[in-house]
Amino acid sequence: MWDSKFEELLRRHLPFFSTTEPIAEDTSLRDYGLDSLAMVELLTDLEATYDIRFGAEALTPETFATAGTLWKSLEESLQSVD
Repeated sequence: MWDSKFEELLRRHLPFFSTTEPIAEDTSLRDYGLDSLAMVELLTDLEATYDIRFGAEALTPETFATAGTLWKSLEESLQSVD
């Protein structure tokens, strides 16, 4: 499962998500307000927070489909830095 930094960033970019509702791996980010502009802002925040750069292949709607797919892409980016 992901760390608290990831969840905190994700919650900031999901305007329709309840602060008391847990984020599940299959939570649809689009359903909770992640549009294309928010996707770019979230990507920028993730890169700054984790000191990584996502590759161009990560910039797809599939990557940002669910919390789980985004976390998986972030993990892959982190591993490529190591």
